[in-house]
Amino acid sequence: MTKTRIILSALLIGSLLTGTAKAQKSAQPVTPMKVGSATLNLGIGVGAEYDGRYYSNPFGTKIAAEWGLWQAGPGVITLGGEIGGSFSNNGDWEGHHDYKARTIVTAVRSAWHYGWKVKGLDTYGGLSAGLAFQHYGYSDHYDNNVLPYFGGFVGASYFFTQGFGVNAEAGYDITQFQIGVVFKLK
Repeated sequence: MTKTRIILSALLIGSLLTGTAKAQKSAQPVTPMKVGSATLNLGIGVGAEYDGRYYSNPFGTKIAAEWGLWQAGPGVITLGGEIGGSFSNNGDWEGHHDYKARTIVTAVRSAWHYGWKVKGLDTYGGLSAGLAFQHYGYSDHYDNNVLPYFGGFVGASYFFTQGFGVNAEAGYDITQFQIGVVFKLK
């Protein structure tokens, strides 16, 4: 957990410094997702439960990358990938006080992005599909599963500079709710 915080803090500070420098050199407005754009978002939040397994207030994390491919009316359809997981420790399940559940998900995702003509705002909704690798159990009894995975999400990003912003997502995806940072790569 401490390593994750250090890495996220370093990324945040670095992106703020480079994003501010880029914004000062360019007078272009900060815009949401467009055809040809690429974004990367990193988030943490409440993890999702899978396959009816008890997760005892899971912690979740997700990394997602998307590329703007098609204009669809006033918005853009993206395609990309995501990877992340939901993790819980020491849950109380069926009399076992040391129940643990961990699920790692790798998936493709697609979303429709729309900016509402507000400088820097990007809202979206989408679907994801992939595989979930699950490890769960208690004491010395653990099981592993590989499950098909399907998710749905809505989210919003706000870009402070052309290359950096904040992001929030909710739904039944790798996380149920997350907040994080978003980088516009292209």
